[in-house]
Amino acid sequence: MRKNKKDLPVLSGLEVSGMASEGKCIARHEDLVIFLDGDQVAPGDVVDARLTKKKKNFAEAVPVAFHQYSGLRTKPFCGHFGVCGGCKWQHVTYEAQLQYKHQQVVDNLTRISKVSLPPIRPILPSAQTTYYRNKLEFTFSSNRWLTVEEISSREDLDRKALGFHVPRRFDKIVDIEHCYLQPEPSNRIRLAARDYSRKHDFPFYDQVKQEGFVRNLVIRTTLAGEVMVIVQFGREEQEWREGLLRHLRDKFPEITSLLYVINSKGNDTFYDLEVEHFHGQTYITEYMEGLQFRVGPKSFYQPNAKQAYELYKIARNFAQLEGHEIVYDLYTGTGTIANFVARQAQKVVGLEYVPMSIEDARVNAQINGITNTTFFAGDIRDLLTDGFLEGNGHPDVVITDPPRGGMDESVCRMLLKAAPRRIVYVSCNPATQARDLAILDEQYAVKDVQPVDMFPHTYHVENVVLLETRS
Repeated sequence: MRKNKKDLPVLSGLEVSGMASEGKCIARHEDLVIFLDGDQVAPGDVVDARLTKKKKNFAEAVPVAFHQYSGLRTKPFCGHFGVCGGCKWQHVTYEAQLQYKHQQVVDNLTRISKVSLPPIRPILPSAQTTYYRNKLEFTFSSNRWLTVEEISSREDLDRKALGFHVPRRFDKIVDIEHCYLQPEPSNRIRLAARDYSRKHDFPFYDQVKQEGFVRNLVIRTTLAGEVMVIVQFGREEQEWREGLLRHLRDKFPEITSLLYVINSKGNDTFYDLEVEHFHGQTYITEYMEGLQFRVGPKSFYQPNAKQAYELYKIARNFAQLEGHEIVYDLYTGTGTIANFVARQAQKVVGLEYVPMSIEDARVNAQINGITNTTFFAGDIRDLLTDGFLEGNGHPDVVITDPPRGGMDESVCRMLLKAAPRRIVYVSCNPATQARDLAILDEQYAVKDVQPVDMFPHTYHVENVVLLETRS
């Protein structure tokens, strides 16, 4: 007979021993590995924990009492910590975060890839640990997350919110007063949009019924001070829409690009929808080593721009370009890496599966006067063929920066066939990177590994690996 959750035991005196992937912390009880949410406990805590799920070799649990607090703890700086789904590690010192991210890279490369590894370099910390992001997306909701005190008060409370989703709850939004992720005017713009919409009694979006007027707010910034604001509306109400957009335009002259989307779909993504122009430019511009990179409403650009520059320099150094090489840049996105290394190469070929990103990559090459890059849109598995290699030249160096799922096995096999001298593998997921390294190990040796912290106070870590052909 299956046990109910209330029948699962409370384990006393568990010592939290470390941090694992996906923001979990680990404790052990006899032969059982126990996972706890990383924003509730820290390595070194001693807790009583109630099991919420139990399998043969592992369990999940929540702390119900603390006997000892870890020396790695620090006071969270954000009042929304523990409820908002972001910045799950801000209760742990930044030095400890770096230690566990570095260990995450070591563990994944060692246990999953099982390839021979050189000494792994110390993780590169982020110069900024707050206000480092250049893009945030906020959700309007008619169903604000209430605190225990608010619920018990039984008062008639305003349920309208503009903020972030509660973890594992698509229908509950934390109303954010101040976010430490993006520099100003981000907080002021968000609060102005929320307060104007409340004042004029706009219907905030209902994620369950999928109805309402104000739906989503995206704010993008650049290091040069340009600001893009995109407002999503659940339906067209011209007078309301123009009122809110005019309010933002007039109150914030620093907004250089003000856009909007009418989205009546079942999700907030707008990559398949028309983005309408209201004020200013239709893009913002980021700068790096004298290069300009236009960022449109649908463009991808690394969210931590300062640390992205450090990441790209590492990739370029690992590539060891001398000016005569043909370079393939796989999963090139908007061509940031391709255009960044073009001056050190004979030719750079960028491949990307999102056609709109390739259009941005070509524009970025053009505005920078770069003439030795070519870009192709399509599934990398379909593009990277013998005929493609013959037509564009066999690569001397491949730089690859795939999404979290890593490279498809067929792409790895094609790289073995293409046989470049070096492969520089940039990854946001060391686990899938390690899986791919095991395939590439047939012909390539790992020569250098550099972890990079792009997202302080989160469990995410980037990693750059240099592979060289054994022949």
